Amino acid sequence: MSVRTLPLLFLNLGGEMLYVLDQRLRAQNIPGDKARKVLNDIISTMFNRKFMEELFKPQELYSKKALRTVYDRLAHASIMRLNQASMDKLYDLMTMAFKYQVLLCPRPKDVLLVTFNHLDAIKGFVQDSPTVIHQVDETFRQLSEVYGKLSEGEFQLIRQTLLIFFQDLHIRVSTFLKDKVQNSNGRFVLPVSGPVPWGTEVPGVIRVFSVKGKEVKKMKFRHGGDYVAAQKEGSFELYGDRVLKLGTNMYSASRPVETHMSATSKNAASRAQENIVPNPLAKEELNFLARLMGGMEIKKLSGPEPGFRLNLFTTDEEEEHAALSRPEELSYEVISIQATQDQQRNEELARIMGEFEITEQPENTSKGDDLLAMMDRL
Repeated sequence: MSVRTLPLLFLNLGGEMLYVLDQRLRAQNIPGDKARKVLNDIISTMFNRKFMEELFKPQELYSKKALRTVYDRLAHASIMRLNQASMDKLYDLMTMAFKYQVLLCPRPKDVLLVTFNHLDAIKGFVQDSPTVIHQVDETFRQLSEVYGKLSEGEFQLIRQTLLIFFQDLHIRVSTFLKDKVQNSNGRFVLPVSGPVPWGTEVPGVIRVFSVKGKEVKKMKFRHGGDYVAAQKEGSFELYGDRVLKLGTNMYSASRPVETHMSATSKNAASRAQENIVPNPLAKEELNFLARLMGGMEIKKLSGPEPGFRLNLFTTDEEEEHAALSRPEELSYEVISIQATQDQQRNEELARIMGEFEITEQPENTSKGDDLLAMMDRL
């Protein structure tokens, strides 16, 4: 397992989250000023300097539930609120999109280009906020500094770590199904056409060399695909042509996106005890959440500006049905952490969670304005 995987996982999943939220904000005709504020607040929180410092420290990946908790907090960093059904769907879309991108990366190193595509798009969301753009650019420089010197083998280990993280997730996404890049069982279809990885040749030739390194024989074979040579390598600079399209916004053309649990996912989730056994997080995950959340600055709802609810479903009825029909083992419920034996840690976690408190809306708001239940206590 690579200890350099977490920043790439977090940033790419965060980028996919912003793509989905942007699409739903437009679909629900949320006023432009409110939509911009939501994206601006989330991105500003996501790229907070202290938060990034903790994120880039070498560390193992943690459970899906621990990471999900961080995204719960991040999605509620502004005036927008999601209930649990919408948050579940958001997280499903995020994870399946990035899993698809990791699977299709021509080279292990190209996961960095996927990350840069996300960062480029994120800067487009906050183009009128120079301060936030500077935060994103600083993260880009950190990525270049940390990952620019890694070997191909280290990138391969990062890719393997990501695929292990995603291996039990087989959620069907309507966009992928319509584009015929995902089968009905939730597994992705790998292409047998298109450009080969940069620096490699189109398959079809076997060369035999002598002990002195001289080519002595050449044989051709039919590979059965439709491959072409890569025209150029994507740019790893702050500004440049990434060439690779993985990681760009697939929701640019507005179309509804649905998610469905496949039988494979249900069976896999039943085997994964982390979501069905009410077991407290391991000590290192508790410390991870404390450090990570301590670096996030969550804005409280205050002042005259009211919050609003974002629905990731077409109607409220669909959202309610999704909440009722989602298998219990696949629901990411509130995490309760007991740490009574360490008073100092309790005080630190209480301080952190105190900063995350979300002010309740007035009682006359609709039932849809109920806030997603978050961590009740630590």
